[in-house]
Amino acid sequence: MCGRFALKAPPSELVTYFTLDECDDFSPRYNIPPTTKIATIRQTPEGKRVLNLLRWGLVPFWAKDPSIGNKLNNARGETVAEKPSFRSAFKARRCLVPASGFYEWKTENKVKQPYYISLKSGDPMAFAGIWESWTSKESGEILESVCIVTTGPNELMANIHDRMPVIVGPDHWKDWMTAPVDEVKSLVAPYSADAMQAWPVSRRVSRVGEEGADLIERV
Repeated sequence: MCGRFALKAPPSELVTYFTLDECDDFSPRYNIPPTTKIATIRQTPEGKRVLNLLRWGLVPFWAKDPSIGNKLNNARGETVAEKPSFRSAFKARRCLVPASGFYEWKTENKVKQPYYISLKSGDPMAFAGIWESWTSKESGEILESVCIVTTGPNELMANIHDRMPVIVGPDHWKDWMTAPVDEVKSLVAPYSADAMQAWPVSRRVSRVGEEGADLIERV
């Protein structure tokens, strides 16, 4: 699963790295939890690549109320094409979620030790995501939401946790967002362990209210 991540890269860096045509403004965050708004990259029908802030926790268009999104932070890649909550979005509304790194917890000596996982290159990651648009019948308010697609672990992650986010390499960003479903299923796979790194960090990150660059420092 992916329940917490960091995005320290500023909008200006993401505009260049992801070749964005438009980008919402936001501040660096080092302890991003579900139900908050997160940076999400989509491709418009006109071919523009845009970054907007969407709520983390998918709310299907058919949902009676948005509370269902509190339980839909991740979508298992093995079943994302079939599950009623995800299949429509997987078919037609795929996106990228930029991240500097993510956290996972490993039980060591009966204590849950958090680890920070990132790319050795220092470049931002692009998590595979799917997004939805939900409209309130009462107010007409539109809520755009997103969730992260996960897969089994690579060799690095297997020592920490049995799941990890699907990470899409730069050569496949456009494919993930625009190609037919049958052409992107092969992208739902663990990222190369050789390109990744992990180290233990402060247990402070386990508390949602904690923030700051020191949260990703090795302990």
